[in-house]
Parts: sequence; C-alpha cells; structure tokens
Amino acid sequence: MNENNMIKGRDILIVGQQPWDVEIGSNCKNIALEFSKHNRVLYINSPLDRITLFKHKNISAVQKRLQVIKGKANGLVKIQDNIWNLYPDEVIESINWIKNDIIYSFLNRINNHRFARSIQKAIKQLGFQDYILFNDNDMFRSFYLKEILEPAISIYYSRDYMLAVDYWKLHGRKLEPELIAKSDVCVANSTYLANYCRQYNPNSYYVGQGCDLGLFTGYNRQNSPPQDIAGISHPIIGYVGALQSIRLNMDLIKHIAQQRPDWNVVLVGPEDEQFKVGDLHKMPNVHFLGAKDPELLPAYINAFDVCINPQLFNEVTVGNYPRKIDEYLALGKPTVATRTDAMSVFEEHVYLGTTPNDYLQLIQKALIENSEALAQERISFAATHTWENNVNEIYQAIEQTLSVQA
Repeated sequence: MNENNMIKGRDILIVGQQPWDVEIGSNCKNIALEFSKHNRVLYINSPLDRITLFKHKNISAVQKRLQVIKGKANGLVKIQDNIWNLYPDEVIESINWIKNDIIYSFLNRINNHRFARSIQKAIKQLGFQDYILFNDNDMFRSFYLKEILEPAISIYYSRDYMLAVDYWKLHGRKLEPELIAKSDVCVANSTYLANYCRQYNPNSYYVGQGCDLGLFTGYNRQNSPPQDIAGISHPIIGYVGALQSIRLNMDLIKHIAQQRPDWNVVLVGPEDEQFKVGDLHKMPNVHFLGAKDPELLPAYINAFDVCINPQLFNEVTVGNYPRKIDEYLALGKPTVATRTDAMSVFEEHVYLGTTPNDYLQLIQKALIENSEALAQERISFAATHTWENNVNEIYQAIEQTLSVQA
C-alpha cells in the first residue's frame, strides 16, 4: 500500500465483543496493536452487565470491574506506548430478553449513554480529539455511540455472521443492518461478510484477515512427529481445531474413513458432546488425539499428509474466515476444504469441494500432486496474511471513504 494512505497520528477508539483481558485470541486486539504503531488507541472493554454481575460476582475479572465501578481502582490502564485499556465504570442492564422493540430500544439507549459516559471521561483524560470509532461487531451496546460520541469517522468491523446465533438474532436482525447503514465505512474479514454489509452500505470493503503465523512458519518441517501420531501409518488425513458438531460435518468425516480404510483420519482438538458419543470413535482408522497446547500444533499439522477443514455449510460457517487454513498453508500442507464464498480467496492454493465424493477425489489428487514447489507456494501465500497487511487494507478503506465524502 502507498505509505501516503496510511492513517497516522490519529486517535482511535475501539469497542467490541472481547475485552482486553479475555484469554482467547482476538482479531480486534491484534488490530488494535497494529493501529497503535502509528496512532493513539483506546481499547474499551465491554461494560459489566447486571446478569453477569449477579451470576459471576466472585470471578476475578468481574471483581476487577467492580473495583473500578466503586471508584477503588483506576479503570484506565496503559498497556504499552500509544495504547490504553478502559474498564467502564458503570453497569448496564441486561435487556436482550425483552421482545418489545420500543421498550428494548428505550433501555438500550440508556445503556449506550452509560457506556458513553465512561468513554467520554477517558477521552477527556487522554486528550483524544477528532477521533476514529472502530466497532468490532458490537451491535447492541455501541449502537448509538456514533450519535453520542460524534467521531470524525465511524467504522463497523464484521468478522462473524452474528445473526446465525439466537442471542444476536432476536434484536440483531433489525439493529445490525441499521448500524451498518449509518456507519461511515464497513470492513469485513471475508468476502461473504463484505457482500452482506454492502447490502446496507455501499462503503463496504473486504480487508482480509491477519494471522499470527510465526509459530508455524518458524517450524522445522524436518522434525520428528509427536509420539502419539508417530505410530499411525500414512497417508494421514488430519484436522486441527475444536471438534464442534455445529461447525464440522461428522458424516463427511465418517464417509472419508469408510470409503478409504487405507487412510488414517487424525483429529486433534477438544470435542463437544456430539463428537464424544458419535460413531467416529468406533472406526479403527479414525484417531482422536485430544486437545493440545497451541505451541504443539505445528508438529501435528506437519505430520499430516493432507489437511482438511470439513465444515458444514450453514449460517454459522458460511461467512467465517477459517484461520486454520492459513496455519495449514504456512506449513506447506496440501489442504482440502468445503467450498464457501469466504473460501474463494484460497481458490488457487486449496482444493475446494462440496460433496463427500468431492473430498475423496480431492484428497487423492492432493496426495498425488504434492511437491516441494507447491509447498513453497502455499507458504508464500500464507505469509501475505499478516496483521500489518490487514490493517493497511482497513486504512485504505478509510481513505477511500474520506475521499468520497470530501
């Protein structure tokens, strides 16, 4: 990207689904850190809600928030140069269960004003001016922040199709399209979500996905495999990740194992209840190796002959960007995955199929065609999916929108 298009020296407010102290990885945290290389960033945790306070009062994260709310702890914490984390000092009401739109909207506006008051105090303390508001899928608590905070530009970031989940669907079917429409620009990490946003806002852009691939790109592919996979005969068809029946096609995995008893299917990751009691455990060529520490995952992927991502095609999966594909490719592995709109960006480097027989044919093709030259092409492609490139695309979307508004 042209350096002149990079956003520099600005103040950026970030609201979203995941607080800074969440243990799992977060797109938004990585984006915030990248923003902070050239701008001042305030990363704002979601406010504590009444039900969470009632049900989880003794959890340390809730206690931390209570101390801030009671004025016994400072809610504004400096993380590192150019980036601060805010713990809001007000409680919001738990209102998602209310079905009446008028009552819900009235109470949600109150919640937004409480949230905004905390943000405004931090803005004043930090001296933020002419700030950018970046909203990571927070369609309820941050619905009115554009009107209340009056940012120079408001950005809605879509990284999951939230309306596939009942909790978000109840009010989100109405509110998310409205929030997308009134935002100055929308950015999405998949082509599917960019097209979804474009239905309501023409200033909607696909900006790609960043990944932390150092663990994978730095792995020595000549290393010996882990002990629990070393005794499994090849070819090994493998999957790494959470084994969730809402996302993965168990019948497809069963079909692969039944039709090709000479292949061994290895599944690495924690299982949900459906996987635990499923027929796959009865199959001699299907191996469940359990959850592994993240730093061990490259060794397991490296031991696979072909990697698979046997997604179900449903509302939950249709728009999501599967970061595990980049992890597979970063190790040079031939990969077979379910064809979705979001997977179109991988078309030249991943074998995409729709039916169980597609998977059988494509896995066979991947085994036959694989070469070191193809492995290096996959590694090079995955290396382009950095957080720096992702944020540069966001900057470009902002600049394009600003040029239109000028």
